[in-house]
Amino acid sequence: MSRSCKFHNPEGVYFVSFAVVEWMDVFTRNEYKDILLDSLSYCQRNKGMEIFAWCIMTNHVHLVFRSVGGQKPELLLGDFKRFTSQNIVKAIKENQKESRKELLIKTFEKAAETSSNVKHFQFWRHDNHPIELWSNKVIDEKIKYVHQNPVEAGLVFRPEDYKYSSAVDYSGEKGLLSDVIIVRCL
Repeated sequence: MSRSCKFHNPEGVYFVSFAVVEWMDVFTRNEYKDILLDSLSYCQRNKGMEIFAWCIMTNHVHLVFRSVGGQKPELLLGDFKRFTSQNIVKAIKENQKESRKELLIKTFEKAAETSSNVKHFQFWRHDNHPIELWSNKVIDEKIKYVHQNPVEAGLVFRPEDYKYSSAVDYSGEKGLLSDVIIVRCL
């Protein structure tokens, strides 16, 4: 991994994107998105994750966050990805209504075969490409980008209409994830 793809400032605010291996559309089912939401909420309450913006798309996640309380951001994100990977794969295996179960599990197994640090199933791609956001203006730009994603994908007309995003919090209403830190560019 190149130096530009690392977390350099442990107290910085970061934009990260991470995708499912092979860009598989796993998050078309709400029960899998809910696993991510529960995990983000847990990280907020128990692991020192401050979330400024988030969005769950069909095959990837955008997150603007920082780690507080001494936890390194790369370890916090790694724990989140490891936990959600295991729980989503388990949910897929146990989901009687999952018509793509065999394809998904085989894809995750195949990805694990070529990975040096995953044993059975690789759910997430390894690249996060963290970008440190150094000012409120830059934070605001990334937040707008995160919230615009469902609009660009044709899922909604307005960002605040997408349920699995913090855009509704920025419109003055309450979203699915509590304690989102609202940033307004001055």
